[in-house]
Amino acid sequence: MGKKLLLKDIAKLAGVSEMTASRAMRGAQDVSAATRLKVEQIARDVGYVPNRIAGALASKTVNLVGVVVPSLNSSVFPEVLSGISSTLKTTALKPVIGVTGYDLLEEEEVIREMLSWRPTGVVVAGLEHNEAARKMLANADCPVVEVMDVDGDPVKHCVGISHLEAGREMAQTILKSGYRKIGFVGTKMPQDFRAEKRFKGFVEALGETGVSLIDQELYSGVSSIETGNMLTEMLLKRTPELECIYFSSDVLSVGAYMHCLSKGISVPDDLALAGFNNLELLRGLPLKLATTDAHRYMIGQKAAEIILANQDTNSLAQVMTLQPQLTTGQSL
Repeated sequence: MGKKLLLKDIAKLAGVSEMTASRAMRGAQDVSAATRLKVEQIARDVGYVPNRIAGALASKTVNLVGVVVPSLNSSVFPEVLSGISSTLKTTALKPVIGVTGYDLLEEEEVIREMLSWRPTGVVVAGLEHNEAARKMLANADCPVVEVMDVDGDPVKHCVGISHLEAGREMAQTILKSGYRKIGFVGTKMPQDFRAEKRFKGFVEALGETGVSLIDQELYSGVSSIETGNMLTEMLLKRTPELECIYFSSDVLSVGAYMHCLSKGISVPDDLALAGFNNLELLRGLPLKLATTDAHRYMIGQKAAEIILANQDTNSLAQVMTLQPQLTTGQSL
């Protein structure tokens, strides 16, 4: 193993002072482009990694944006991350990710760790946090943006859709299509607050027309195609007269479609299906499944834009509500 590379080594190789090398690595405006490029290339060639802790002690912040999400199991939150990354790409800021597993205590710990590094901003999925996490977010000395949801009381900045309205709109669309014997399947409930809100809006909209769910399955496990297949089979055995099932995610509705294909059940003639998220996964199916696009990539972009525009933590709060887009496909 070679000796640990220090900034003074890079400065010596570049023929500049240690202070100039430090400023060049930070992208300071008073360093010429030629010097900055020379220092950066030398650092890259020798594999030097700057000590950001030392820089943070001087500037009281680091060029990181903390992103706290409940899961990376599907493409839902990775698409949000892609939107954040695309917007930060031309800046000095880089996203770092923490995963909570839909556990509020774990979320509290992740948020505490993120904020301890004094990031330039924090993006957190959802509006529901325990009291300790909410206080930390409220007292953070950087912009905080809650994403995905607007049904609640944001700490400050917020970008998302109304999941209550998304559920209501799907219920109205299903009713308009003539279905009355309707079921619901959800996973990670009640930990997934956004799915819970869609379920609530869905049931409320059905009830306004005198229709009630004839069966439901609120599964505590995670969403997967296998789970969707299994739960659909369970519901149909229990309630064979079902005409339509609304799922809390597209992954589940794809699993339901696989079950229908394997059992010779015609969609939508024998059973109508609808999901949520408009995942890329739907593009490869022989039948277009009904879904709702929650604009995940755009949410990530807007969240990053808010952080870039609100380095002053005393700036006015922004709440940006995007309109979900429902498509009926060929399964309703």
